[in-house]
Amino acid sequence: MSTSTQAPPDPDSTQHRSAIKASFIGTFIEWFDYAAYIYMSAIISRVFFPEMEGRRALIMTFALFALSFLVRPLGGIVWGHFGDKHGRIQTLTVSITMMSLATAVIGFLPSYETIGFAATLLLLLSRMVQGFSAAGEYAGAATHLAEIAPTHKRGIYAAIVPSATASGLLLGSLIAALLTGVLDDDALISWGWRVPFLIALPLGLYGLWIRRNADESSRFENQDDTEESPLREVIKYPKALAIAFSGAVLNAIGFYVILTYLPTYLSQELGMAETPAFIASSVASAFYIGFALLTGLLSDRLGRRTTMLCAALFMGLFIVPAFILLDGAGIFLVIIIQVCLGGVLALNDGVLPSFLSEQFPTHVRLSGFALTFNTANAVFGGTAPMIATWLIDKTDNQLAPAYYLVAAAIITGGGVLFASKRNRLKEI
Repeated sequence: MSTSTQAPPDPDSTQHRSAIKASFIGTFIEWFDYAAYIYMSAIISRVFFPEMEGRRALIMTFALFALSFLVRPLGGIVWGHFGDKHGRIQTLTVSITMMSLATAVIGFLPSYETIGFAATLLLLLSRMVQGFSAAGEYAGAATHLAEIAPTHKRGIYAAIVPSATASGLLLGSLIAALLTGVLDDDALISWGWRVPFLIALPLGLYGLWIRRNADESSRFENQDDTEESPLREVIKYPKALAIAFSGAVLNAIGFYVILTYLPTYLSQELGMAETPAFIASSVASAFYIGFALLTGLLSDRLGRRTTMLCAALFMGLFIVPAFILLDGAGIFLVIIIQVCLGGVLALNDGVLPSFLSEQFPTHVRLSGFALTFNTANAVFGGTAPMIATWLIDKTDNQLAPAYYLVAAAIITGGGVLFASKRNRLKEI
């Protein structure tokens, strides 16, 4: 690497178009793989936990989802070190390969009735590999886009990552709606639930081909070489780590409650039919894609800090009334509520990638981003559906998930208040 301070290339260059495409496609595929599990959770609970009934089986299914997030901090350390030493593109190439293979394996797993508890263990192992690989995906893609972007467009560039995650969820939701709409119960349990997982393999091969042709960012290539471990270096920025972690909490809980758990909440807790619940979630995810991009653009005008503070305020004020309205609402009102909730969440999520990237200098940027983002998701994100279901069960209050989101908004808002307006990406 050289020590020159070469500016990023023209945003209309082939490098930029290739990087944007690679980041979008890869992130889209990885979160489609996640969506396959969460949207089919009601069926999976019956396939792998047939001896349990109702909410208990669902809690165990969500517990496996949460356990896979425990490896996310470890994955953040590994991918962060690898990406800060060897490049963002190599990190993204390996992560998408691991995710696609692990997801396809789930599609071939035997059921509990076939091999007993071993089936559950194999499901957990596959989910662990998924969690480990996903730890490098969001952070790697967001860091890469933030580094290639012109300073005045960094928000909109980095917002491509959350829009890609929602696109993956949208496809997963649509496929779940199709399967639950056209297949009967027996078909869903015997083979229908496997379809989304098997689709992951060809999608992953396509994403791998796209990423192998992408170029590294000039900001990474032009940084000074250092022998120091990125993990040792990043702990020299304790304030940045604390701010980044707290800034990711609302995304962690909000994303998995509003965009992935709500169909299950609507069908299992409020009695809505599964297909309309998935349709409502699909519509909300479609709007969220556009909202995230608009929010990224807005943050280039207003600043990351101001935009995220507005998101935390709106979530804290309106999430409980929104959940109250969901009870007994018809499909059209449910769609309106979910779209509005997705818009408030996007006001936070569309800014988060650029916000986190700007907290750390280049030589530890991916390490800092991956460690804080994945730790927040391990503690709060992967556990969100399970905790939401558990809170309802223990309190007998269907508004419990909304109060949980209020707490998340307070944590993120409080952390962002301490963020500096200083932009470390400008220091290069």
